Amino acid sequence: MEDVFIADPFDMELRPLSCSTPQSLGKGDKQTLLQVATNAITHVLVHHASVNIDPRCYSKLLQEERATFVTLEISEQLRGCIGTLNARQALVLDVAANACAAAFNDHRFPRLGRSELGQVVIHISVIGPSEPVQFETQQELLEKIRPGVDGLILSEGPRRGTFLPSVWDQVSSPMEFVRHLKIKAGLPADYWSDSIRVERYTTESFS
Repeated sequence: MEDVFIADPFDMELRPLSCSTPQSLGKGDKQTLLQVATNAITHVLVHHASVNIDPRCYSKLLQEERATFVTLEISEQLRGCIGTLNARQALVLDVAANACAAAFNDHRFPRLGRSELGQVVIHISVIGPSEPVQFETQQELLEKIRPGVDGLILSEGPRRGTFLPSVWDQVSSPMEFVRHLKIKAGLPADYWSDSIRVERYTTESFS
């Protein structure tokens, strides 16, 4: 699907990110985005159609083109996760689109039902700009990774994979993070070559 990933929570289409550092969101804008996500899902459930959103009705920050992913959980269990690394539309529109996609288009789960709406916890992550990590050996890479902070994009020829910063909650060390990321990119866990490239990024996440 063009420009969209189904995440687990990290199956993504990988595209270059903006080099500029975006302004952080305030509490009010975060609450607005969470409400937008809820309203977008509810509108589909009630009206069987996507909600129309005019970005001009929102703050300047929410009108900026930003990349996001939206994760849905019920009872702390994954219920859907979809997003993109490529900034392609206004932040408020991207959140609404990814919220609906996570609720209704994640092929790992049935479509979200109306009875589940009140149980869903919505997590939004706004993707920051990426930067290359300079290293010559795997050990040097491991020493430069910031546990709990960095999301990584690993590339080797046509193979690419990414892990979001939230994956640090599931691994015990940078070595484990990188080994699983190589598997995600379709490489053996112990694979290494001088042509591997790694970029890092951070996310602004809230729920």
